Amino acid sequence: MEADPILRGRILEMVPQRHPFRFIGEILELDEEHIVGVYRFRSDEYFYPGHFPGLPVTPGVILIETMAQTGVVAFGLYLNLLRGKGERPIEDPVTLFTLAEQVEFSGVVLPGELVRVAGQKVYFRGNQLKVDCVMTRSDGDEVCSGTLAGKGVPRDKFTGEKGRGHAPLVEDGSLQEEGL
Repeated sequence: MEADPILRGRILEMVPQRHPFRFIGEILELDEEHIVGVYRFRSDEYFYPGHFPGLPVTPGVILIETMAQTGVVAFGLYLNLLRGKGERPIEDPVTLFTLAEQVEFSGVVLPGELVRVAGQKVYFRGNQLKVDCVMTRSDGDEVCSGTLAGKGVPRDKFTGEKGRGHAPLVEDGSLQEEGL
């Protein structure tokens, strides 16, 4: 069943990434098998001044992250929400990126360009989602593609448990692992 615009907006709001590391602007299509989203790379993105100074090009790793935020994070949130109608969903999940394979780049993305990300579900088992993603420009030219996967983990796994979460800061601002 196709998600209506209200539900697509709700899923978009649930995506945890925020500026300056949010690369999903709108969800155009969403159902149990696929997702389509778009993002326009602003000319003032933080990475352009240092990535080929004088010739700004969107870094490949950012293109992969863009595909992941639509194809794995947003899609996974939706599938987890649907699961709530039957199986027990993960409460307040954090999606951890677990796999990028067969990623190929066939073009570049310049400042101001709109990209379209389409993700097709390979599987959704337990708390793991694997998706075949393709990124294209608005004219349909392919920019990159690959198979991405992620795993939903309850947010509380990152707080308060011994050996989990962030390492404490020491006075000089560096990280210190417990027990060292």
